[in-house]
Amino acid sequence: MTQDGQLRLHLECELAGEPVRVFRELTDPGEVARWWGPDGFSTPSVEIDLRPGGAYRIAMQPPEGELFHLVGEYIDVDPPVGLSYTFRWEDPDPEDRETVVTLSLHDTDAGRSALTLDQGDFATERRRALHEEGWLQGLGKLGAMLASQGD
Repeated sequence: MTQDGQLRLHLECELAGEPVRVFRELTDPGEVARWWGPDGFSTPSVEIDLRPGGAYRIAMQPPEGELFHLVGEYIDVDPPVGLSYTFRWEDPDPEDRETVVTLSLHDTDAGRSALTLDQGDFATERRRALHEEGWLQGLGKLGAMLASQGD
């Protein structure tokens, strides 16, 4: 929780690859489908119109249960250093509300990128924690994928 009482998520990680490469992995539909979502989930389709005002739609399939979709619009697209978009579930849980995700990339030493993720505001701590778990697992898969590919 922030000082103003808002429920927000803030994550930082370091990934193999320069920002240009990492940005591509965050925005190319075929690449996003490879790493997106919590462990055990698959991503059968990813549609991305990468421009301010452009929409995206990601189909997510849990190991058990029905397919569901994540949708939103891009607010800011600044390759290769930044990306901001709305995030909402189709048929949301009553505790869900639309949030805004902001991703920032910075060059570090030896061809690596520092990624900062901010998301909020969440309606409940339970939903914030659910998103944190999903992001940590998805970004973990992205990190492993980038590390195994090398430059």
